[in-house]
Amino acid sequence: MVCIGSFFGGGARYLVGKAIQSWMAVSFPWGTMAVNVIGCFLIGLLSGMSLGGQISPSTKLVLVTGFCGGFTTFSTFMNENLLLGRDGSMLLAVLYTLASIGLGLIAVIVGYQIVK
Repeated sequence: MVCIGSFFGGGARYLVGKAIQSWMAVSFPWGTMAVNVIGCFLIGLLSGMSLGGQISPSTKLVLVTGFCGGFTTFSTFMNENLLLGRDGSMLLAVLYTLASIGLGLIAVIVGYQIVK
């Protein structure tokens, strides 16, 4: 079941990331950042629902471990940081890192708070 969730999460990551990136004119990894923040929100929401008994442990496993695990993109995030820094955009790399971490944390908190 985790593999099935991951399959759909990976497909969704590609489609959402590409769609968001195509809307942006600036050469900045908006698609990856958006996918990671959305994934953080979903993990917070689903984990909160699991703690509240609104979803079963097996459903949490499929959606959090499988779907969200396949949907979020830490390795892509790190590679894009390397490329930004290598291309001389260290300030953008630092901003990307801080924004991703900050927005991701806020998204997890909001996800938990929605079901609280």
